[in-house]
Amino acid sequence: MTVASPESVEVEEQRAELNAVLDSKEFTRAPTLAHLLSYLCEKLFAGEAGQIKEYSVGVEVFRRRASFDQDSDSIVRVEANRLRKRLAEHYAGEGKSHRLQITVPVGQYVPRFERASARNALTQSFAAESRAPQTQAIGTPVQSPIGWISAEARRLRWIGVFLLFMLLGALAVLLIARHDQKSVPAVSSNPPATPEPEPQIGLPAGEEVRILAGEGRSYVDHAGKLWSADNWFTGGTPVKSSVQHIWRTQDPGFYRNSRQGQFHYDIPLKKGLYELRLHFAETVFGPESTGTGGEGSRIMTVRANGKTLLANFDVVVDAGASRTADLKVFPEISPGRDGMLHLEFAGEDGKQAALSAIEILPGAGSRIRPVRMLARQTPYYSNDSHWWSPDNYFEGGELATYTTPVTGTEDPELYETERWGNFSYAIPVAPGKYAVTLHFAVRHGGWDGPVTSPNDDAIAHVFNVFCNGTALLQNFNLLKEARRGDVVIRRFSSLQPNAQGKLLLSFVPVEGYATVTGIEVVPQ
Repeated sequence: MTVASPESVEVEEQRAELNAVLDSKEFTRAPTLAHLLSYLCEKLFAGEAGQIKEYSVGVEVFRRRASFDQDSDSIVRVEANRLRKRLAEHYAGEGKSHRLQITVPVGQYVPRFERASARNALTQSFAAESRAPQTQAIGTPVQSPIGWISAEARRLRWIGVFLLFMLLGALAVLLIARHDQKSVPAVSSNPPATPEPEPQIGLPAGEEVRILAGEGRSYVDHAGKLWSADNWFTGGTPVKSSVQHIWRTQDPGFYRNSRQGQFHYDIPLKKGLYELRLHFAETVFGPESTGTGGEGSRIMTVRANGKTLLANFDVVVDAGASRTADLKVFPEISPGRDGMLHLEFAGEDGKQAALSAIEILPGAGSRIRPVRMLARQTPYYSNDSHWWSPDNYFEGGELATYTTPVTGTEDPELYETERWGNFSYAIPVAPGKYAVTLHFAVRHGGWDGPVTSPNDDAIAHVFNVFCNGTALLQNFNLLKEARRGDVVIRRFSSLQPNAQGKLLLSFVPVEGYATVTGIEVVPQ
């Protein structure tokens, strides 16, 4: 008979705790942090804790190149700090009853698994209270009672203290159990009649499906999301393009593969409401091909369970150009009675349909999921528990990262980066009205350069912002608008998409450059 060693039992217990944390709501909605935590713990389990270095984490987790310079690129330190905050939030809430807890000490990257019990908490509290009154009056030490009682009295005292601990421990366990029973929310067997508003914790949770059309391998995008190889298709042909640059995306390789022809997908789904996202990019017809720029070269119809989603759809016209990522969003999508979502892609007038990817996400009723996006290369989980995607849908401008924290906000990490220059964002939405919030930050020093002091002269930012041609901000002077700190927030309501289903936000310089740190789009 094989007896498990204490070490193997301990690792199994630690792995169980890791899995519980990764399955928690705090981490299922933070895939980048989940990936980082899993990497660190697996290295520890494999006995390779000595290999956990900032450089290796940057290269192996955040896909930095071999030339990764940790002094100029703070990605590992920033994400490790966010991981510490997320673990603390988890163990203060959902994981507060766990006997084993994971921590990542400040200044280190090797995780620790520590015991946490009610008795330990009581012991620490008792010790803190017993140490507190150290003086009777200023400069007059208190004599320890242990110094004048007999040895027998000391023995009886410690027995009494031990019995008191045992009693308090049992009482604490009983109270925690009763509290947990009372705190369990009542679950109704009937779903609400109307969709509930977006919960504060973040986006709707549930089953997610991501498929790369025409691709034989899985792919992790710049937001840390996993896309599976092509699956559940019938018909069509996989096509790989040789074009290098695709506009309005940080993942050009994502759009170089496609399925083309006449084809359909039969995707199994659990019962419920979903948001369907279809990704397109015209990589065959364009300025370099024979004929015109690509308009009219590919017309298609798209149906979901027999219902037409797109008719006479021209990718080049919808995106505004070839070699440009284009996304169409459809809320309130449900599987058919057979538990399948049937998607049909049919070319018109003898032309071929084409598709780059399919994304199916938990729906938010009749409205689309909120869009929150930061001008940075990695996702971010803000202090208010909202998930922000990395930069996307942009054209033009440059990214810059700053190490000097801004003032006037409780979440300065949110404002560490910006896109500056002359640029635009084409944010895909469904028909309806939307509230748009723009986040700005005043910068000091030189453009895209080091800041020696927050007292350096502020950078000139005077610019206009348009949404589908309508002015939202005119001659907006960021420095003058920042009255109580470096952060400026502007909100606009009742904005509607253009005929192509886009909120086209244009940032046009007047003096210096235009800038933006974050964009929020929430359906009204």
